[in-house]
Amino acid sequence: MQPMPYTIKFPAGAVQYLYGPLSAIDGLSGDREIIVITDTNIAALYPELEKRYRVIAIPPGEVHKNQHTADDIIESLLEMEAHRKTTLVGIGGGLVTDITGYVASIYMRGIPYGFVPTTLLGMVDAAIGGKNGINHRLQKNLIGTINQPGFILYDTTFLKTLPDEEWSNGFAEVIKYGCIFDKSLFDTLSEHNIDYYKQGNTIDGIIQMCVSWKNQTVVADEKEKGRRKLLNFGHTAGHALEILYGLPHGQAVGIGMVIACIVSEKLNGLDKNMLLALKAQLKKYNLRTYLNINTTEVMEVLRMDKKRNGDQIDYITLNQIGESIITTMAFDIIEEALTTFSNAGDN
Repeated sequence: MQPMPYTIKFPAGAVQYLYGPLSAIDGLSGDREIIVITDTNIAALYPELEKRYRVIAIPPGEVHKNQHTADDIIESLLEMEAHRKTTLVGIGGGLVTDITGYVASIYMRGIPYGFVPTTLLGMVDAAIGGKNGINHRLQKNLIGTINQPGFILYDTTFLKTLPDEEWSNGFAEVIKYGCIFDKSLFDTLSEHNIDYYKQGNTIDGIIQMCVSWKNQTVVADEKEKGRRKLLNFGHTAGHALEILYGLPHGQAVGIGMVIACIVSEKLNGLDKNMLLALKAQLKKYNLRTYLNINTTEVMEVLRMDKKRNGDQIDYITLNQIGESIITTMAFDIIEEALTTFSNAGDN
């Protein structure tokens, strides 16, 4: 695990990673004009942003992660006379960073941009890797680009205003890394809880560990042809549940990981105790392990997932905690797992 600051070189560009105060973005942008994109909640919590920068504040919530919002941002950029040497800085959670990267990638065929993630989920996952996208109808991140930001600045003082439910959202992604790559991380999480990680700088090591895992994965497979697909553990079913039932991303991913473990038991012989351990971990971090679902509705969304390949889909399963694999499977297997999950209830 490499301590920040450092630079990671991806095929699509180099990204600076560093810890520091928000004011450090002035130095990162050089002599370029900065325009900040954030949401109205962040703008209200941090009024100093509008005193220092020109700000475009978008409505919060996944329902606004769409082309309409992107078009509104582009109209604002035109009114501000933003040009190819303007730097966009997305300050916020995954919605803000996703849509900032998307707009920066297409406005005038591409302008510089960077991120200041303000949520734990953004810091450990959403802001990293160069995926930028928006939702379309019932498909999450269906439209987008892979284009790396110039920098990601970690100012963990933003976490001080983070609601409890957003801490849980972020820990869903941390637990994911433990499941797919790092049993020692999974075990460490079992020894603590959210209150522990709110103290002092205890969260810093977790953030850096997750950043390292994601960067290693993306450097090896930026365009998601192979290994990067492992990062989708819990996300395939999770995204469908998020869109259909309006769940927060982390809560949906937590349930998605439970469903993926049910698939893993059937296909890989995953020990049933692993599913019990995962459920216990999710509950410890105030994440759901069950939802009353309509299997038919969920399957309708899943069958149009962007990872679909004909009548099959690439699905991430576990051999054990810390060891994940890419499995190409028929949709019937997932449907059977959804039925098993639904019938099991909240046990």
